[in-house]
This record gives sequence, structure tokens and C-alpha cells, in this order.
Amino acid sequence: MRFRSLRSDARTVVATDGVGLHVEVDEQSEPGAAAPTLVFVHGYLLSMDCWHFQRAALRGEHRMVFYDQRSHGRSDRSDAEHSTLEQLGHDLATVIEAVAPTGPLVLIGHSMGGMTLMSLAEQRPELVAERVVGAAFLATSAGHVGRLLPGTPGKLLDGFQPLLVGSLAKLSSVVDASRRGTAFAMTRRLAFGGPVPDSYVVFVDEMISATPSQVIWDFLPALRLHRRYVALAAYAHVEGLVVAGRNDAILSARHTHRLASELPVAELLEVPDAGHMVILEQPDVVNRALADLVARGQELRVQA
Repeated sequence: MRFRSLRSDARTVVATDGVGLHVEVDEQSEPGAAAPTLVFVHGYLLSMDCWHFQRAALRGEHRMVFYDQRSHGRSDRSDAEHSTLEQLGHDLATVIEAVAPTGPLVLIGHSMGGMTLMSLAEQRPELVAERVVGAAFLATSAGHVGRLLPGTPGKLLDGFQPLLVGSLAKLSSVVDASRRGTAFAMTRRLAFGGPVPDSYVVFVDEMISATPSQVIWDFLPALRLHRRYVALAAYAHVEGLVVAGRNDAILSARHTHRLASELPVAELLEVPDAGHMVILEQPDVVNRALADLVARGQELRVQA
């Protein structure tokens, strides 16, 4: 099955600041009254397409919502002022209200998508308490992210200099041109923790390359300042899943362990031979864990 071959009818959900968000909903083959809706939230510089293997494996079994975060994929471009995790949390709430306004939810976030789940809990704890029966945090962190870029750029940004970020943003067209020469090798090194077909690297590289450098700079401050350990308390009552690739070159194991320590009932799954894109590298392992999470969430709902 080719990447980007899975599609459903698209709709545009308008965010609180007017940005249009591209949303697709895969309906359940045989809808059940107590069945949860699964909402997938992708990461930084990616798009909903990154969920290819999860969408293929779970299609028809569950009602699933996929959307492109602002300034990513097919969604509208955001201004820098609203390129924040707070706004991403608002966006997730808006998508839920538009396409899944009732019934139980299982929220699934990868990388920045996991941070978006935390932002939602920070702003809308009542929504989490009343409707969320499961939450999956995949290759993500609750704070102290550290470097998000390798080598010299990462060292410079590690201290977070707003003027530096602004200067680089002004040179975005030059940066975009230089990225094309080195992107493939860097993507393989940073995104994957084991051997994968070149087509996987190309797929991820195309998603990253489709993101203008200006968007990279716009979101970096929000990611660097991300601290949402307290917000995780909202998910303490729901079934949880924390997944990490053991060879993640972007977010180390300490992020996974700290995150799991804040979610006492969550399953912790460290996947060998996988990196930051564990959802692509080891999809069978991830899909089984997600299916188990959904089953546990449904059982919790029935007991309640």
C-alpha cells in the first residue's frame, strides 16, 4: 500500500483565530454505541500522513479522526503569534467539538502531537475528565526538550536566543535551498533508529521538506519552553500508553521515563530498533499497543 493512499472525505474546521484545519474522518464499519472515537495528532514538521500504518491497520474497526496541525500538511498557514502549543491545544478542542462532539475519546499524539494532548488537558481538564477514556503519548516529552536541531544550530538554539531565531527566519528562503542538499541523510539519522527502506526515509523527508523554514522557526520557541508535567494529572484517571523508540535521537529515554512516572496507570513500551518515527519503523508493535489501549479504555467506560 502506497504512502498517502489512504483518504476520506475532507472537511475544513476553522480554528479560533480563523486558520483552516484540514480534517478527515474514517467512519467505523459497524458503529457501536459505546465505541470511542480515536483522534490522531501528528508531530512537528509532519502531517496526518505519518499515521499511514495505524490508519491502514485500524480502518473500519474504529471511528478515527485525522487532521493536519496548523502550518503543516494541507492546513492553512498560521502567523508566528499563534504558532504556540496553547493554540494547538485550542485547535484540538475545536476539531473535537466539530467532528466528535459526543461520546468517549481515545487521544493519540506523536511528538509535538503528544504535547498538544497536554496543552488540551491544561486548558480543558473537564473535557478530558468527562470524555477521554484513553491517551497515547508516542515519542514525546512533557518538558525540557533540549535541542531540536542537530549540530551547530542545535547548540546555538539550546540557550534559546529570540534574536537568533528571528534572524534565521528572515533567511528562510536561503535555508530552504540549503536543506535540499543534506535533508535525506539527516532524516535517516535523526528520524529512524534502525534499518528501514529508502522509501520510508523519502516519505518522512518529503513531509519535512514540505514545511517552510519559517514554520520551523515559528514553532521553535513554543517547543523550547514546553513544560506541562502538571497538565498530565488530567490523564491520571484514564488508560494510558507511553511509547518510545529505544534509539530515539531526538528525545532520549529520560523523557519517556519522566512522562511515564506522571501517568501511574499507563503502560510503558520501549521499542528496540526504533527511533523517533517508531510509528513507521515498528507499526505492528505500535498498532497492537494502540488496540490494547482502546480495549482497556472501552472496559473502563463500561465499568463507569
